[in-house]
Amino acid sequence: MKRSVLTRYRVMAYITAVMLLVLCTSMIFKYGFDKGADATLVISQIHGVLFIIYLIFAFDLGQKARWPFGRLLWVLVSGTIPTAAFFVERKVAQDVEPLIETPEAEPAQA
Repeated sequence: MKRSVLTRYRVMAYITAVMLLVLCTSMIFKYGFDKGADATLVISQIHGVLFIIYLIFAFDLGQKARWPFGRLLWVLVSGTIPTAAFFVERKVAQDVEPLIETPEAEPAQA
């Protein structure tokens, strides 16, 4: 597996997790303090698009790492639980790191 598969998953996991926290905060302001309804709409739409990209990258990583369905499902669902993606991403990176291909060292030429 190429390192880029893990890298793009990790980037999207962090972005999705941060956007979910921003969305939760904006919803607190919208429903708790009756402020920021327009901002919440925009943030929720941005998070939705980013979450779809996260699902695609996580599914791709899961297929290349040959995860069982339960593990793949847990990684996919972790993007919907605030702060869970931070912890799941770290565990996934540790587990997938040994599967990454290392480039072959080329012999030096004179």
